[in-house]
Amino acid sequence: MRWRRALVALVLVALAVAAGAALARSAGDPARQDPVRAVSAGLRCPACQGESVADSRSPIAAAMRQVVADQLAQGRNGTEIRRWFVQRYGADVLTDPPARGVRLLLWGVPVLALLAGGYAALRTLRPGAARTGSAAPWTPDARRAWRVASAGVVALVASVAITADLLDPPARPAPADPVAVALQLARDLETQDRYDAAAQMYQEALRDRPDDAVRLRLAFALLRAGDGAAAQRTARDVLAREPDSPDGLLVLGLAQRNSRSVEAGDTLRHFLAVAPAHPAAAEIRRLLATGREPAGP
Repeated sequence: MRWRRALVALVLVALAVAAGAALARSAGDPARQDPVRAVSAGLRCPACQGESVADSRSPIAAAMRQVVADQLAQGRNGTEIRRWFVQRYGADVLTDPPARGVRLLLWGVPVLALLAGGYAALRTLRPGAARTGSAAPWTPDARRAWRVASAGVVALVASVAITADLLDPPARPAPADPVAVALQLARDLETQDRYDAAAQMYQEALRDRPDDAVRLRLAFALLRAGDGAAAQRTARDVLAREPDSPDGLLVLGLAQRNSRSVEAGDTLRHFLAVAPAHPAAAEIRRLLATGREPAGP
């Protein structure tokens, strides 16, 4: 019995040492000292291969870190912030997506196996074992039963693992199309009146997907950020391919007006002729009639 007590004591000491080491690592972990990094480490960068938002140097990751910082400043915790990202980009935006589908069985099988093993152990004890602390002798039938039960549990776990991999492969794709993520981030930044950052996200999206609709969003963001010259260049780029683009004419005319260009009136009148029912048409008419600045496109 002494060797059993010594073994138990050794196990307890090992567990205590491991717990102490874990606490020491946690205390010295920079992620725990930096809440932005701690949350960002759980998010996958859509523009990188296998990098977290905390480690990536891409502009998209930088914008996502800023979103994390903003939401932490608003009082949200890590769980709420991760849920916010999942709602926009799906569960694969997480570096460790939750188990789902058939793979959930891999969590339940070990628990069931432990319960079954405990029940079998109780069945092998003598009726008076609870009082005397002595175990029943291992008869050939008992040994055979344990071998069969152990083999059955191993086979069950293996079959569940194989089935889960076949029916629900543990693939880890990118959380979302990087362009879609950049555009969503840009729109979120615009709602916060952070037009410089939004323009950077639109430019990031344009690198991978040259599209006039994105160029127009970029032009509006640049205009609202006060960079009228860049807004005019972007709008003219669109108008070179589509001379009667209503939004292209609108942002160009407003940018020209902000720079006091004599062409502003003609551009805005061209806009009204092309799109008289545009949502901004009424305000542009008042602008041309009274000379007042519009509230914005």
